[in-house]
Amino acid sequence: MNESLRKYAELAIKVGVNLQPGQHLVIGYGQRQVLPEHVEFVRLLIEAGYDSGAKFVQVDWGDEWWMRETVKRGSLETLEARARWQAQWVEQLAKEGAAYIALPATNPDLYAGLDPVRVAKATRSIQASLREFNKRRTNDEYSWSLLSAPTQAWADKVYPELPESERVPALWRDILKCARAAGDDPIADWREHLKNLKRRSDWLNSLGIRKLHYRSPGTDLTIEMPNGYFWTSASKDTPQGVPFVPNIPTEEVFATPLKTGVNGTVTSTLPLNHNGALIEELTLRFENGRIVEYSAKSGREALKNIIEADEGSHYLGEVALVPVNSPIAKMGRLFYNTLFDENASCHLAIGEAYPLIEGGRELPRSEWDKHGLNESMMHVDFMIGSPELDIDATTQSGEVVPIFRAGNWAMDIQ
Repeated sequence: MNESLRKYAELAIKVGVNLQPGQHLVIGYGQRQVLPEHVEFVRLLIEAGYDSGAKFVQVDWGDEWWMRETVKRGSLETLEARARWQAQWVEQLAKEGAAYIALPATNPDLYAGLDPVRVAKATRSIQASLREFNKRRTNDEYSWSLLSAPTQAWADKVYPELPESERVPALWRDILKCARAAGDDPIADWREHLKNLKRRSDWLNSLGIRKLHYRSPGTDLTIEMPNGYFWTSASKDTPQGVPFVPNIPTEEVFATPLKTGVNGTVTSTLPLNHNGALIEELTLRFENGRIVEYSAKSGREALKNIIEADEGSHYLGEVALVPVNSPIAKMGRLFYNTLFDENASCHLAIGEAYPLIEGGRELPRSEWDKHGLNESMMHVDFMIGSPELDIDATTQSGEVVPIFRAGNWAMDIQ
């Protein structure tokens, strides 16, 4: 296992953020601090970072138990002030060209039983403090990557059928498998994986899609695409031309929808764990892009806190396509972690768009709305894929092209 974790750490440094000699490396920031159970793996990340020529490695240590108790009983005003102070340091390193790694591994039940108003206030204040930093992250102005490592609380949720002592090792095995980090040469495996995803996005771009139509039980939704949009996949480039991979794992091909071009109803197919609250069977109804009705079988208050966060959180910012025969989906396990669950299912994101239109990186935020891009402090993915999902595309010429049938790609791309 030690050798596997060393390869995983090397993958994060060389493929994830693609760290360049002389660059700062930040591990953990904002609500994604490094947890005590991650110390051993983070030390491997630190070693791999310095081996690749890092000038300085900054680690932001945290503790979920402390966070829960603080949200429950502490001064939220002081917590907000602390977040603003931390954001200043994060932003300073960003200005100096740092690369960023985060390890999302939140206890799915972290805030269970707490006042949802306090939870929402605490999480929003931290998000707000990082708003300017996250704008640059959305714009890919620096390299960043999300990957993960187990905690006991997370493993307990995912593997309740196993003896407690076997749960963390089981989660490690599945994380490495999902991340394509379990083979002899994960870096070579990822280079091939990136090529395959790009073939898929190239095919979608060749179609000239004007709108998508989703149909499955509880879902009848049309999504129009903005002018000049394009599909993309795993690999991104900084303004300096350095390629990086924001998500490890990733199985998606995605684009930005037209802010005002979403109509109909969509129902989620997998639970969404958001800030320690579980939202199940959420249903949204859209008119001209805006969410006008919403409900959930459980976790409605948490869903409300997402949608009512700001005006932009009433709109979508991402449409992503993932087949139900993806390697992660075929594992047949719910991870209660969006980084993994979104790569087992087609998904949409409430809130902030990625500026995936021609010239989008240089487009001022004041021009986003005019070009159909949505702006919000939120970006929350929820899963809508299933073996019953069909998706059709209508092209610019009016041709209807099947994109998904029974949850999988309608056409193989080799």
